[in-house]
Amino acid sequence: MVASAPGPDFSGNEVPGPGPDTAEESVDLHTPATLDLLPDPVVVTDASGVVEMFNSAASKVTGLPQGKAVGRHLTEVLPLLDERGNDWWECSQPSRDLPRVTGQPERRLTYAGPDSDHDFNVTARFTRVDGVLVRVAVCLRDTVSRERIERNRADLIATVAHELRSPLTSVKGFTATLLARWDRFTDEQKKLMLNTVNTDADRVTRLLTELLDVSRIDAGRVQIRKQIVDMRAAVRRVVEGKIAAGSAPAERFDVRFVGELPEMWVDPDKIDQVLHNLIDNALRHGAGTVTVVLSGTSTGAEVTVADEGEGVPEANASRVFAKFWRGASRGNGTGLGLYIAKALIEAHGGTISVGKAPGGGAEFRFSVPAGGPVFG
Repeated sequence: MVASAPGPDFSGNEVPGPGPDTAEESVDLHTPATLDLLPDPVVVTDASGVVEMFNSAASKVTGLPQGKAVGRHLTEVLPLLDERGNDWWECSQPSRDLPRVTGQPERRLTYAGPDSDHDFNVTARFTRVDGVLVRVAVCLRDTVSRERIERNRADLIATVAHELRSPLTSVKGFTATLLARWDRFTDEQKKLMLNTVNTDADRVTRLLTELLDVSRIDAGRVQIRKQIVDMRAAVRRVVEGKIAAGSAPAERFDVRFVGELPEMWVDPDKIDQVLHNLIDNALRHGAGTVTVVLSGTSTGAEVTVADEGEGVPEANASRVFAKFWRGASRGNGTGLGLYIAKALIEAHGGTISVGKAPGGGAEFRFSVPAGGPVFG
């Protein structure tokens, strides 16, 4: 086998040859076989646009075997059009002629196929030797994943706009009325209006907190700060908080503790947030008694939150923890609470699931390991 000679790679950098005393043979990383390992279509041409390499992904997109594509012009085997229908290869000629330009950033182009058109996000890299163009590498990436991200972003914006509009309209209306007619209202009327404003302000704060949590989860930046937590006290605290806030009367809750719990090392704020989200979900979408059971296990703790409502159909069980899912009843809320709860439990190394409760409603069950202190 003959070692490959020094030469430029696709990024325009000079690839050094092996040293005179090196016994190992050098490996050319830019062979057609190597390009075939890439999941995206890649086409390499010379300076004039004649195809030199055409990987298997490009063959799959165009339907052309590699042997029939190599040696032909790019515009014949992979015609790419911009948003105005102009040929991309011709329009990019000025960039290829400029010695200091090393490529073109990603842009959306249309592959004008023989049967149908298809959109791709296309990037190009120019390899030059002493400022002279010698090679062009074109990479195509399907737009489906990018469009999915854009749809999720649009859904998020629409949800935020919808959820913010109602409380902000209420806050604006009551404060404007109080400022304009303060002397005409009794103290009880003023107190009622201010309580409403306070409740709506809490709703906005809760929404913004959920959005920040989602951004951290999606970015992989959830931080778990473990410490010893009394799980029984945590459950009592959350339930008593719901009763004190007027979310539900005390008789609607049935709280039970089963068995002994090991010493639990968890993040108290995150566990409280999970309990809040699950109980809020049961109060908002369920009916009847909300049963909260805390059980000790051989490895940690298990909590179930069940209601007596209609429950979750089996067909929707896999979608319950998705972002923005709110079920058939829709109701209030952003549809982010269960998504956040799942992410926080999994960050603890636990699991969470939904099933049918003994009373016929939904039963959410999560378990977390006992854990231990984290050093360093």
